[in-house]
Amino acid sequence: MTNPIQFSWLGVFAVSFALNLFITGVYALLGFAFRTNRILPNSYYKIKNSENLALIYQVLGVEYFKLLLLKFFWGKEKNRKKYFNGTKTGIENFDTQTRQSEFGHLAAFITIEILTFYLLIKGYALIFLLTTVINVIGNLYPIILQRSHRVQIERLRLVLEKRRR
Repeated sequence: MTNPIQFSWLGVFAVSFALNLFITGVYALLGFAFRTNRILPNSYYKIKNSENLALIYQVLGVEYFKLLLLKFFWGKEKNRKKYFNGTKTGIENFDTQTRQSEFGHLAAFITIEILTFYLLIKGYALIFLLTTVINVIGNLYPIILQRSHRVQIERLRLVLEKRRR
């Protein structure tokens, strides 16, 4: 086995960040062009144990991630209304958007982790470690956030259903 290329800390960060950005971007682009969320069955998107999800959400501090997203990107009302405009049909759109987003982040997360284990085998332990950390923040946290959104969507649907009766 040949010795791996040695990277400076800046190089490790640049490679790790670029891998995450590129791979996640590819899946985001595919998600904008196609309904990629349909690759997985509807049963995948159903939340079976919302208590476990809430615990994971809390333990990982996903609430802080959500606050950062709201502060730096989704805080603008125009951006938020793309996903939910406050109407009944907006609920369906929001559900679809959560599925699209989750699928893109899930596919990116899995792809990046497969690649990082390959890099680890090749001797790039620091790139493996930093890429994984960035991947967890950039892809796993959004997956958990989208799943928690669907728990809220289901609660809202139940309330609306009770009102119809």
